[in-house]
This record gives sequence, structure tokens and C-alpha cells, in this order.
Amino acid sequence: MKRTLITLALCGLCSTATAEPLSAWNDTAAKHAIEEWVQNATNPDRPTFIPTDKRYVVFDNDGTLWPEAPMTFQIQFALDEIKRLAPENPNWSNDPLVQAVLKDDLKSVVGSGEKGLMHLLSLTHSGMTTEDFTQRVANWVSTHKDPRFGCQYDQMGYQPMRQLLDYLRENGFKTWIVSGGGIDFMRVLSQKMYGIPPEQVIGSFALGEFALSGDGTTITKTMSGAFNDDAANKPVAIHLFMGQRPVGAFGNSDGDLAMLQYTAANPDAKTFGLLVHHTDAAREYAYDSHPPASGKLVDGLTQAKSHGWTVVDMKQDWKTVFDPAQCVVKSSP
Repeated sequence: MKRTLITLALCGLCSTATAEPLSAWNDTAAKHAIEEWVQNATNPDRPTFIPTDKRYVVFDNDGTLWPEAPMTFQIQFALDEIKRLAPENPNWSNDPLVQAVLKDDLKSVVGSGEKGLMHLLSLTHSGMTTEDFTQRVANWVSTHKDPRFGCQYDQMGYQPMRQLLDYLRENGFKTWIVSGGGIDFMRVLSQKMYGIPPEQVIGSFALGEFALSGDGTTITKTMSGAFNDDAANKPVAIHLFMGQRPVGAFGNSDGDLAMLQYTAANPDAKTFGLLVHHTDAAREYAYDSHPPASGKLVDGLTQAKSHGWTVVDMKQDWKTVFDPAQCVVKSSP
């Protein structure tokens, strides 16, 4: 009988530990700030209460919910697609940028700048139906792994941020992704990785072409009317897709600054802003003013102080970076 009671007590402690909504966060000021804001926003007896129909929160993706170093997952997908498709496109043999990709000459690829990036995206993100593109992304995710960590890309969402998404939803918040990443690319992964349905994903996009087909209808992806959902375009896209100003914004770079400013200026709520600062070279990457590819964070750190935004020190504030049940990462020496 005594052994049974002890076992039940231990199980009760286990359940309590498991129920901790932010268990991947260290007990630091960042975690306390999140919990305090949520408690104030959900308590109807406090002046800081936010009605549930106003609890819209927005998250950047690259560098905020998953890594963006040494390059974003979508760029890696584009490079891998170039290699996969090259044998089927002999005309690419005269394309110097394609040849640079095939030779793993990343210096030339990076040196081509935004114009070069758009060229690679046009070769790998247009000219196929939306269904075909979705299948290509799904195939890539199931057959490729991150070269440093050896994990599939859909296993590399930051565990603390995934817990934060769950915690907010459990408290009546509606979570959205607002990212510079491609909207069709992210929608393939958002539900599985973050519990965010496709209709709550806002990203960069181009206009498709609708047509009747022999077996129904198709939308073909093009590069026409391309919209880059970054920097000052983020508030524009939030207004277009969401129709109301958020009460919380979560990012990691100066590209998210306008989104945080737009949220902070909400006249109807006590808002919350958060920036993930990449400080952990052992478990992930460390950068701010000189990122490997994207994610520069300089002005955001300065404005965080004046606005009272929370800055998450990845090394100090997170117990884990990735879910150890999905992606086991050995610290660098």
C-alpha cells in the first residue's frame, strides 16, 4: 500500500512537471515577462484585459521559429531543387548562376544578390501547379537533412517557441506567421510544426494563373506581381490578410522591426514585443550585426530598450533549442 501511494505521488509530480507550459525556458526575466503579460491580458478583472476576439499575435518564422543560418531553409530547398532539376533542363548549362549552384560555389551565389536569388526562385518556384509545388516541398523535407545538425528540417522548430505558441493558444490567442519566407513554402509545414493552419500564414508571394484543365482547375505559380513580406511590408500584409492590428509581435531581426512597431502602436491593448537574440553558437548560431546570410539585428536591440520589448538571450533563456525527442544536437567544443 505504501509503495502504491509513493508511486502515485511520484506520478503526480511527473504530471505536474509535464504540464509546465514553458518547460524549455529557463526561469529568467524573459519567461516571467511572457507569463505576466499573458496573465494580465486574460484576467477580466484587470485593466490590461484583452477580449479573445482581439488576441491576435504574429510571429516571424526564419530565425524566430526555426533557424535561418547559415541560410534559410527555403533557399536551401531552392539550391537542392536546382541540382535535382538540372539534368532535365540542359538549357541551364549556359546559366552561370545555375553552374555556381551545381559546383557548390556559394560565394558566387551570395554575390549575385537579390537579383540572383529571384532568378533561382523563378527556376524552382514557378511554372508548376500549386499542388505540384506542395509535393516538391514535402518530398524535399522527407529526403533531406540539415548538414550541421543531421535532422530533418521539419524537426528543427525551436522547442521554446513551439511551447510559447501552444501556451498562447491555450490562453485564447490566435497565432499567425508573418514572414519574409514564401507563403506556399511555409504553408506546407506550418500545421505540423507549429499547429498554425495554412490560412494563418502570411508570407512573400507572387500571383498565380488560374486555368481550366481536363480534370478540373489549376493554379500555376508565376513570379508576376511578387510581394516581399519583409520590413515595412509586414504591417501592410498584416492589414491585408488579418484586418486588425496584433496585440503581440515576435521576431528576431531588424526586418521584423516595423511589425513590432505597428503592434506596439495598437491603441486598444497593452501589447507585447519580443526579439530572439541568437547568442548560442554551440547549440545553434551566434550573430546579430553580422549574420551569415540574413537576420541582422542592430536597430531592434536599441528600440527594444525604449519600447520595453523583451529580448530573449537564446543561450541564457532557453533550456533547449530543439526538441530532443526529434533532433539531438551535440554542443560544439
